[in-house]
Amino acid sequence: MGLSDDDLVIAHADGSIVQPIYVSQQWARLIAKTSLARLRFLDLRHAHATHLLANGVHPKVASERLGHSKVGITLDLYSHVIPGMQEDAVATVDAALKAALRNCVETNGSNPVAGRIGGTRGE
Repeated sequence: MGLSDDDLVIAHADGSIVQPIYVSQQWARLIAKTSLARLRFLDLRHAHATHLLANGVHPKVASERLGHSKVGITLDLYSHVIPGMQEDAVATVDAALKAALRNCVETNGSNPVAGRIGGTRGE
């Protein structure tokens, strides 16, 4: 069943709106009866975001799931959990530079860019 933007995720049996504090209170009561860690209901949201990003889900997708108006909000809050973000960037640049050097050697040192735009090495 598809949901529209007006559909509620949590509602009373008659379809009326459940106040957020009610959900938090019911959650606290339920969790207190178990041996589970005493997490707030909001902590589930943070855990969801953290798990999405730590497991490689694109930040834009995570941002949309969280309802953030901009992906920058999500990145500001959760970028610390994206594994190897800096290392991935360095590896990408390194691979590009190595490929460019290989191409240069394979073309006997000619400048492939200059060749495409009409220039030559001596110009």
